[in-house]
Parts: sequence; C-alpha cells; structure tokens
Amino acid sequence: ENSDNNTIIINNENNNLGPGDYEFSLDAINGTYQNDAIFYNVRAGLHTIYVKDKNMCGTATLEVFILGFPKFFTPNNDGVNDTWQVKGLDTNYSNASIITIFDRYGKLIKQINAKNGVWDGTFRGQPLANADYWFVAQLMDVSGTVKTYRGHFSLVR
Repeated sequence: ENSDNNTIIINNENNNLGPGDYEFSLDAINGTYQNDAIFYNVRAGLHTIYVKDKNMCGTATLEVFILGFPKFFTPNNDGVNDTWQVKGLDTNYSNASIITIFDRYGKLIKQINAKNGVWDGTFRGQPLANADYWFVAQLMDVSGTVKTYRGHFSLVR
C-alpha cells in the first residue's frame, strides 16, 4: 500500500539532540536499536522514535506523525484502489478533522471526514476525468489543536 512506504530520517545537523553517540529505535523503547538514523517502510500513523545515548546518558523520545494517502486511485469498480482516503489517523484525532479536495483550478470537488471519509472520484454524482487533484487536510487533535497538511494525487480511469 502506498501509504506504508514512508521513510523517517532523524537529522541532528543543528545538534538538537546534543553532542553524543546515538542509536535509534522505532516504536519500541526496549526493542532493537540501530546506528542509522533512518527508518524505511514505515506505515502511516503516529510513531515514537527512541534515541539512546550509547554512553548511557539517557534516552530521549521524538513523536513523528505520518499522514498516509494513496498517490493515485482507480475508481473502476474492480475492488482495487476504487476510493481515495487518508490513512494513519487514530484516536488522537477528532472526528472534526476534514479533508477538502480540489481540482487543478482550485474548484471545490468534495469535503470528507478525515477519519473515515472516502472519495469515489465523482462530482455531483458524475465521474470525473483522469487528472491530478489536490487536498488540504485539517486535522484536529483531541486537545483542539489543528494541523494542516497539503498534497496531491491522481485519479486514473
């Protein structure tokens, strides 16, 4: 699935972690640690990266959220990629989170609930043509904080 092929890179160029010799673990404080600050094939959702100083000076945590969405979808009723939706939202996000979809001219095509809404490639019941579409995700967490993400994807018939 396209939304499960993400990469996380921990960049310490500005020395935000401080000087040290670090190792890293994804989602497991007692799990296997690696020297590389890169994680591949990460699924959409909220993740915790554990950063351990090899000189036993402690472990820091970094929370990383990955918004997952298909880069394309094919609404041809074959049961594969027939709808478009975002992935990775869990109980930390409110049902007030919304996705707004636009065509290349900025025309509003559809607004869906970010947690469980899907788009079938239609506008007012009519199938739309092959094209790229843009979205704005306004994600509200349970504390009421809104984060905005933007992206695009292709509709392929």
